[in-house]
Amino acid sequence: MRTLLVTAVAASLLVVAPPAEAATIAWQPCPDQPAAECGTVSVPLDWADPRGPRVDLAVSRVRAGDPARRIGVVVVDAGGPGGSGAEFARAPYLSAEVRARYDVVGFDQLGTNNSSAIRCSADLMARNPGDDPADEAAFAALARHNVAVRDDCRARHPVFDHVDTARSARDLDAVRRALGERRISFYGISYGTLLGQQYAERFGPRVRAMVLDGVIDHSVDLRRFVLDRARAVEEAFDAFTAWCAQDTACALHGRDVRAAWERALAAADGIGLGRDDLIHWAYSELRGGAYESLASLIADVGGGARVLDFEPNYDSLRYAVVCQDFALRFRDFDEYRALRRAELRAAPTLRGTVIGHQEAATCIGYTDRPSNPPHRLDAPPLLLLTSRYDVATPYAWARNVQRQAKGSRLVTFDGPGHGVYHANDCTRAAADAYLLGAAPARDTTC
Repeated sequence: MRTLLVTAVAASLLVVAPPAEAATIAWQPCPDQPAAECGTVSVPLDWADPRGPRVDLAVSRVRAGDPARRIGVVVVDAGGPGGSGAEFARAPYLSAEVRARYDVVGFDQLGTNNSSAIRCSADLMARNPGDDPADEAAFAALARHNVAVRDDCRARHPVFDHVDTARSARDLDAVRRALGERRISFYGISYGTLLGQQYAERFGPRVRAMVLDGVIDHSVDLRRFVLDRARAVEEAFDAFTAWCAQDTACALHGRDVRAAWERALAAADGIGLGRDDLIHWAYSELRGGAYESLASLIADVGGGARVLDFEPNYDSLRYAVVCQDFALRFRDFDEYRALRRAELRAAPTLRGTVIGHQEAATCIGYTDRPSNPPHRLDAPPLLLLTSRYDVATPYAWARNVQRQAKGSRLVTFDGPGHGVYHANDCTRAAADAYLLGAAPARDTTC
């Protein structure tokens, strides 16, 4: 049945798809971009109580540039969690050919941006006692801190308990209905791939084509959530080291890269940057595939040069979204310590995985069952884009999602970075061809 769906998807894209229902969004020119349209969609605060209080979701649309050849609507999601889908839709991110054939639509998920944004107290979050507790007392202090931030944020924002990604999938279908479309296509990047998966799982017949770029695996437990990312970080640094050995553009070319990294770590405190900030900065460069910039950073810090401060990121949406989408629950300090030791063994160079560790540590103190617990995906075929050395959403996650969504195809960029639609002509062409009607016959390496 699912194999046949790929052919059916491809065939359906070859004809212009008229709206199935009258649109109910009161579109107006966007204040900051009059060529685009902005509006709102009203949805229940709680989908379990559809007659109860309602909230508005901010939506925007850029109409197909070639209306005579219009295929339909592609909904785009910028990830995060917390990225603005409404703003992403107005950016020329997808290729000109796709934008000519599709209305590009995006919405701000509940709790973000112009859809009742959740903003936890910056002062309270800044009192974080440290996300790597060394003993039981520090573990208990972090647990108290996380619960205090969560409870304060919940009191400030009535939407706090209604923003997991399963709920956002229901909201996406409300947007589809308001657009008057029988089916939609979808492009999501990073955390937006989870929205796509959960929509495809619940509303599969309403999906025309779905491209997921930088793939979240919602089936991972606490251990894999951290360790898969830690292994990916170490593999990515190995790839960076190999590049430095081969390419004279590397500021560390001809030198022992790992020794240079250790010297930079030792020097970081002396120049006012701090070892932890250097690790976070290096991780960010690996995440972006910015090899030249990473090499220069290591060389500069190791040589004692002062660099700009790296600002830490305290993310409100982790408390409300990530801790409810994944079962990141530690029984006690002993469980935390065992996982931390395994994390350091898996990624000794960067001392673990920044994003995986931070997200798991944010949920220390949570004892409730997550509202959107992880599970294996049961969805129609998808097109999955990934890089071989993605430190945020590991290559192993994309491969696992491919196995879960039978018939899915995988496009692998054989390089670094997170989000690979624009990595090269090959990755972009594969995604565009799928959105425009050509179902891929096999996996592709670019």
